[in-house]
Amino acid sequence: MAKNPMNNLSYGLFVLTAAEGEKHNGCIINTVTQVTTEPNQITIAVNKANYTNEMIRRTGKFTVSVLSEEADFDLFKHFGFQSGRNVDKFADFTDARPVENGTMCITRGTNAYISAKVVQEIDLSTHTLFLAEVTASEVLADVPSATYAYYHAHIKPAPAPKKPEGKAVWVCQICGYVYEGDPIPADFICPLCKHPASDFERQVQPAKEEKAVWVCNICGYVYEGDPIPADFICPLCKHPASDFSRKVE
Repeated sequence: MAKNPMNNLSYGLFVLTAAEGEKHNGCIINTVTQVTTEPNQITIAVNKANYTNEMIRRTGKFTVSVLSEEADFDLFKHFGFQSGRNVDKFADFTDARPVENGTMCITRGTNAYISAKVVQEIDLSTHTLFLAEVTASEVLADVPSATYAYYHAHIKPAPAPKKPEGKAVWVCQICGYVYEGDPIPADFICPLCKHPASDFERQVQPAKEEKAVWVCNICGYVYEGDPIPADFICPLCKHPASDFSRKVE
């Protein structure tokens, strides 16, 4: 069960683009909502820290490209992991084209775009909520839209497995005796030199990487490799791979 009910809200994912003079920019947002059909109006919420927010406030126009399930992580990195203040996101980006209001729509990993003209701004402390009237839109592909949940489950790479942490021990600075345990008891006395715990230093020994081998249950021969080939024959007793057991050293 989710600990935070807010995590149960559903979101889409979008590339929000703006243009000011010759400058084009874009960022990733997850909050776009159609609020009325007559007139056709949408709202977007944009973090004030985003350069795109500043551009929209000055120009009053933007385009939202709806990301689809075909979007790859590189697209998210390109528009979400760098700032338009420091880089030109469209300098070498070819999967885009200009639309009616002079901004760009993204043509790779998207299924539609919606262009709009701002009619109202609402200050939300960290974000600006823009209410805008739709001026143009087009379906680009018949592919489902990517949700925030889909992004985490299928697009965002899984985190690399953590390397096992080392083992903490306490080493006597007088004689080198090693106390295995953490923490060391305050009243511990070194059994060799009789010095107190205050003369011990905590050290973390590098973790040993586990190594899997296969051991023949008949003769004890060890096959180093994992997995053992299905057609492997023990070179000593001639028994098949089915007579081997996997062990981790």
